[in-house]
This record gives sequence, C-alpha cells and structure tokens, in this order.
Amino acid sequence: MNLYSLVFSPTGGTQKASDALCAGLDLPVHKVDLCDSRSDYSSLAFSKEDICVFSVPSFGGRVPVPAAQRIACMHGNGALAVLLVVYGNRAFDDTFAEMMDLAEAAGFRCVAGAAAIAEHSIAHCYATGRPDEKDIAELKTFGRQIMQKLQTGSLAAVPKFPGHRPYRAFGGVGMIPMPDASCMACGTCASLCPTGAISTQNPAEVDNNLCISCMQCVAVCPTHSRRAEPEKVAATEQKLSKLCSDRKANELFL
Repeated sequence: MNLYSLVFSPTGGTQKASDALCAGLDLPVHKVDLCDSRSDYSSLAFSKEDICVFSVPSFGGRVPVPAAQRIACMHGNGALAVLLVVYGNRAFDDTFAEMMDLAEAAGFRCVAGAAAIAEHSIAHCYATGRPDEKDIAELKTFGRQIMQKLQTGSLAAVPKFPGHRPYRAFGGVGMIPMPDASCMACGTCASLCPTGAISTQNPAEVDNNLCISCMQCVAVCPTHSRRAEPEKVAATEQKLSKLCSDRKANELFL
C-alpha cells in the first residue's frame, strides 16, 4: 500500500494541513506538487492498492482551475482517493462536489475526506496562523480514523460530500499581484507560478488571463517586493468580515 500526497498549495497552508492528515495515516509519503506547471501529470498512473490524498484550497467555492486540469489527466486505475479541501474561514461551497467528480472521472475511488481551515491567502486577518497546533492534532486524528476505515475494508459506503451540481459560478478574484521598485527581477515568482502567468524576462509583465490570484508569487518573493493592491485587499477584508470572523471547525467525512 503506497501513500501519495498530491497537493496544490500556493501559499503553504494547504500543504501544512495535508502533511498533518497524512501523518495520521502513518505511511511513507510520496509527494506530488500540483503547483508545478512543468510536470507531465498525464504520466501519473496508480494502482488499486494506492492511497492518494488530494489536497486543494477552495477558490471561490471551487477547485482551482490548474489543479482541476492536472487531476483530470491522471490515471487512477481504482486507487483510493482521500479529498482534503482547505479554505480561508469562509466556506468551501461546491469544492468537494467538484473534487469528487474530477477524481472519479480520472478512475479513483473516493473513500474519505476532510475540510480544514488555513489562513486566508489574501485577507490574512482571517484564520491567522491556521492550521495551528490544535488543527494539526485534529487532522492527525482524522488521518488515523481514515486509516481505520481503510483497514476494516469498509469502502462500499461513499462519503456524503457537501456541495451542489451544477457548481457555483466563479468569475475569478481579479487581484493581480505586481512588483514594486525593490524587485530584483530574480525570476523566482515566474519560475514557481502555477500557471506560467508571469514573464520570465520581465516579472512586471503578467498574463491576466492566466493569473488565478493564488498569491504564490507573493509568498515566494525573497525580497517581499510583490503584493496585491492594498486597496483591493482592504475591500476584500471588509467584504468577508461577517463571514470569516468566527472560528470555523475542521470536518471529517467518512
């Protein structure tokens, strides 16, 4: 039985949550970075004995487009899929429904899932520092509970994942991070952009049609030169104030 962790984590929160869940499964982990725009995901083929933990952040209640495209071209061959959806303390809406459809269409069997909270990638005042120690301990417990289900062979019952079909419409965030005068044009942001939206020749050039406002370029900039417009960030914080102020709980689906 092999354990694979397939993670789309532009700012690190989803990766942290995934690591905790996988720790509870207590198997050696093979990691696949779904943010890598250069990888050939169609070459990934699994077997019925494999466990694949798919971890994505919820972007506007949906699976991020590049993550969806990369999952869709894999070959599940009956491998067991555990779905982890991470969100910034608002809601995950239809992300689970979309994830399940993507995984099943690619030949995976969805056997369990979890929802976890991470610091909002744009409005950092919400879920600040999460997943925290309490979250990590709980996600490890979730992992142990999932493994118990797998070991008892109780795989016929498909979890009742929340969500609706058709999925909610998502028109994008429209928040394009740009560099300021301190940018050294080192190319780190361009090399790590999940969609290849940033020019490798000039980091100030961004393809707005490719950018998904994932904020990875902001997170990886070594000189902290790249950021979203403060006015737009403030507007987002205000818009989310009523929805994100309370501490949301992690959830397990078996």
